[in-house]
Amino acid sequence: MALLAKRAKEYGFAVLGVAGTGEDQTQTDRLDAFLAAGYHGDMAWLEHTRDRRIAPKAMWDQAKSAIVLGMNYAPDHDPMDNLKARSHGNISVYARGRDYHDIIKGKLKQLAATLSREAGVEVKVFVDTAPLMEKPLAAKAGLGWQGKHTNLVSREFGSWLFIGVILTTLELPLSDSSADHCGSCQKCLDICPTKAFPKPYQLDARRCISYLTIEYDGLIPLPMRQPMGNRIFGCDDCLAVCPWNRFAKEANEAKLAAREALSLPELDRLLRLDDRSFREMFTASPVKRTGYHRFMRNVLIAAGNSGDASFIETIMPHLDAEDSVIRGTAIWALSQLLNRDDFLTLAEKGQKQEKDQAVLLEWDTGISICIAPAKIK
Repeated sequence: MALLAKRAKEYGFAVLGVAGTGEDQTQTDRLDAFLAAGYHGDMAWLEHTRDRRIAPKAMWDQAKSAIVLGMNYAPDHDPMDNLKARSHGNISVYARGRDYHDIIKGKLKQLAATLSREAGVEVKVFVDTAPLMEKPLAAKAGLGWQGKHTNLVSREFGSWLFIGVILTTLELPLSDSSADHCGSCQKCLDICPTKAFPKPYQLDARRCISYLTIEYDGLIPLPMRQPMGNRIFGCDDCLAVCPWNRFAKEANEAKLAAREALSLPELDRLLRLDDRSFREMFTASPVKRTGYHRFMRNVLIAAGNSGDASFIETIMPHLDAEDSVIRGTAIWALSQLLNRDDFLTLAEKGQKQEKDQAVLLEWDTGISICIAPAKIK
């Protein structure tokens, strides 16, 4: 184990632990309760892969040990400060550099190959791309504990650990699991702008900004739009306020460093992107996987929340977008920035041209916002 840990550090991993591969009934019960409540929203794959999620061994029956590794990605600033830049798009800390899946998977493969060669065992590597419940597994392996926001928390690295897993046929001594050190603190629950936590240790993804901006495909529900602020990909709030972050050390993996273009990009620039330029701008970035239409939907909401009327000019062309979600969101954004008479004039023309019922409803909602804003919650 000492040699394995030494090699892991050489590959850039900050921490390593070992967990068993059998089922944890407590975690299975939590997963079933999460699915039964519908908290997974449109992420149907969580339900479809339930039987393989309950244990690493259920996914690979030859697995005897789960080597769980953490890579530090702590930012060099307080992510909460990003919310003040209302004319800029706020991208979650983890997505500002190169795609962590590629970076960590490459390092895991190197480490796993070394283990396989030296111990003569079989190995498989995973980085958030298979039905493996990494956070509970990381807690069992002693990397940290699942906080009240359901994310992993480390006494040494706070909330900022990427998790990778190597399953192996080698039977290794198990690490001690981590105790919960949240205590009476619930800052992560209180800070959530959309109240996505029904109870401590429970997340309703349908209300989570990370889910809404990345996974959800339709028009963002009206009550969630203003709380999104300038967040255009993910949300760091519940992570950033954790008191354990005061012990976190700034990440030193160069490949994870934020790209300047993705650190609070100007909304005006983002509003001018088409599908091709979107793909070019976000090459090798996690943002690319959200797709152009979802990304532009998020940017339009941020523009509507900016209070900056100069964005009206760059929002207007999106009223003619082929995608109905983009058209509908552009209507909402304009309802936030145009004066009453200008929006009503625009709505009269727009309603005559529009055929999509969901977009027509956005025009009606925009009119209601202009006429009686106090009635829109």
